[in-house]
Amino acid sequence: MKFSKLTLAIAATLGASASFSALAMDLYVDVKTKQIYAEPGRGRELMGSFERVGEHVAAAPAPAAEIDAIKQDLELKTNEIKALEEHAKEAEGEGKIELKDGGIEFKTKDGNFKAAINGRMQVDSQSNVNQNLNNGYLGIGGPASTLPAPLNDGVALRRARLGVEGTIFKDTDYKFEYDFTRGNGTTGAGVTDAYVRYNFSKPFSVKFGAFKEPFSLEEATSNRYITFIERNMITNTFVDNLNTYKLGAGANYSAERWQVATSFQTEPVGNNGASNSSTNPNGGSNRNNGSGDTDYEINLRASGQPWMESKTKFLHVGTSGSYININNNYRSDGTFNNGGMSFANGIGNNVDRTNILNTGQLTQGKDGTKGSHQVNHLFRYGAEAALVYGPFSAQSEYIQTNVDGKGYNGNTLMGYYGYMTYFLTGESRAYKSRTGAWDRLKPNHNFDMKGGWGAWELAAGYDYIDLNDGDIYGGRASTFKLGVNWYPNPHVRFMADWVHALDINTQNTGTVSPTGKPGVPDNTSRAFNNADLDMIETRIQLDW
Repeated sequence: MKFSKLTLAIAATLGASASFSALAMDLYVDVKTKQIYAEPGRGRELMGSFERVGEHVAAAPAPAAEIDAIKQDLELKTNEIKALEEHAKEAEGEGKIELKDGGIEFKTKDGNFKAAINGRMQVDSQSNVNQNLNNGYLGIGGPASTLPAPLNDGVALRRARLGVEGTIFKDTDYKFEYDFTRGNGTTGAGVTDAYVRYNFSKPFSVKFGAFKEPFSLEEATSNRYITFIERNMITNTFVDNLNTYKLGAGANYSAERWQVATSFQTEPVGNNGASNSSTNPNGGSNRNNGSGDTDYEINLRASGQPWMESKTKFLHVGTSGSYININNNYRSDGTFNNGGMSFANGIGNNVDRTNILNTGQLTQGKDGTKGSHQVNHLFRYGAEAALVYGPFSAQSEYIQTNVDGKGYNGNTLMGYYGYMTYFLTGESRAYKSRTGAWDRLKPNHNFDMKGGWGAWELAAGYDYIDLNDGDIYGGRASTFKLGVNWYPNPHVRFMADWVHALDINTQNTGTVSPTGKPGVPDNTSRAFNNADLDMIETRIQLDW
């Protein structure tokens, strides 16, 4: 058995004390009789301590200085042990890594610093099972450039994002995310979220950086949790395709059953801009060729649950509003250079993202020239509602955009959608009151080989948009769609949608567009007039 130096020091100290006590004896003398006694008594005085001699050899007592040195060494060893224990506790809390349901998280033991890696991958496909196209807006025999080009079948990487988010000293949190499919190679254009947020209290927070505009239930919901593969036409056209991730400051106040969010935001100047602009006039795998830059904008969204029986039975309502000031940039000769605004969109096509509806550039001609048009302001209004009743849910939204400026006087572009869903396996849609939007669904039983089926969801919806009013000719369209979603577990989803075009009208707008041609100003969009389209779309999604 091995003994430490500390153990030997303690034994030596105790042994020296015990030996001294055993070999020493106190003697007392009677002051009258002068007799010596070994015990105290009346009239006896202590003579002192004497060593016993005879058959035992006296052990020399340890010097006092040596005993004091041993005691000091013992105290030092005790302090060293305490310091080692404290360092061990500190080391235990540093660099801790946890594997959670949502992924990998790094954090300190005191909770002051956290960092988590997030990401998503969405692989989409599109099969155009029916394309009954007409022969162009000029009829049979028209120029080849006016004949419709069929939509392509194919597979595409819709989104591929990687990011980090966490907290600093508990009250401050941050998020940075990059999408490798955005921006068509433009430097920095793949940045989506990049902000820092300070939480003054649990309900109230402010943030600065790049983040989504607070507008619309469907836009506030992450694309990881939307019901159909593509957002509905009004959300894509009036919000998402204009670059919803803008730079600025925002504030949010959320209670148990309601929330209010506002922001003051802008974006870089130019067609592609810098840093975070997602507008892409040259095309790209995942954008709809939207153009235009905002000088600045003010957004407000409020939502709540006026009726809530439980987390699986409630009613959601909300409203949104925006004022957007548009940047228009002219050359020295007065001709238009960049900025302005256009509204363009497909009808739910997710791989071949050809614009079937398109207003064209709303700022046209020379600055100050008679007959020219210039869009200066946009006013957006939205209303939203959703009902969850066990496995059943329904959702609808209306969005209207008014265009003001030279040649425009509150021209109204609008649309709406509605759809219903039902979980065959009994789950309910997950809702997050802090954002007033849908959250991650967790199946009652994850898929496994022991009878777990995951979650199965059916959906059916109607979608309508009208981009015609006054001097604006973007066409109108309506679609019907069916969808089925399978969630093997909370982080994997398989989706399949059927999209049927009920009506596509890009020619018969009732008048001649500013280009002097009947219908919308864009040849490609105009060629899809009265097209009969059916698309089958799929998505495989992984996120954490």
